[in-house]
Amino acid sequence: MKRILLLAVTFLFATYQLSAQTKHENAGWLFLLNSTKFNEKWGMHLDVQVRSNDNWAGTKNILFRPGVTYFIDGKQNVTAGYLMATTDLGSNTLVEHRVWEQYIYSHKIGSIFTAHRVRLEQRFLDQPNENFTQRLRYFIRLVKPLKETPDGFTKGAFLALQNEVFLNIQNKALVNNSLFDQNRLYLAAGYRFSKKIDLEAGYLNQAIHGRNNNTVNNVVQLALYTRF
Repeated sequence: MKRILLLAVTFLFATYQLSAQTKHENAGWLFLLNSTKFNEKWGMHLDVQVRSNDNWAGTKNILFRPGVTYFIDGKQNVTAGYLMATTDLGSNTLVEHRVWEQYIYSHKIGSIFTAHRVRLEQRFLDQPNENFTQRLRYFIRLVKPLKETPDGFTKGAFLALQNEVFLNIQNKALVNNSLFDQNRLYLAAGYRFSKKIDLEAGYLNQAIHGRNNNTVNNVVQLALYTRF
């Protein structure tokens, strides 16, 4: 219950921040997330995202994010990695490089599978002068199987609810002169084909606090999760 309240608080905070001069956009995102374990302690993270422009008018962003994961135990892991993100502005393409570190803690609340993620990003923006900034992100995801088997959730339909808040913690002036950067609230339905594959589709509300104007992006997302 406390975590659900946290979702509500972060969403209300985002709504308050974006109350004035807000434009609305519509987009589609494709998301692939893979987690591979090499042994009991070490593994690999990889996620790839393709995002459209407003009203699905071509590709705007491509993100490629590999990482190396250390599994602390069955509930906790840490990952460090690199990201390259491209943004197509029409007249030119911006390229952003990031180094990132994250900690994930997973547990259950009754029949709901819960995951918390804290991620720190060192961002190198595509700007001519000073370009380094840091951002902190907190993410919570709740997965509710519609039917859970005695040996756990290995196959079947599920619902997912998640929220992520982004905070600029260094050189805010390079981004939007604000601690608050953006919030992403997401609701999806999916199907687990096996312990290794999930497919889901849902609606994501991306609330962005810009330097001059705020944006609410209504996103239809298709996501594939694989675990090996």
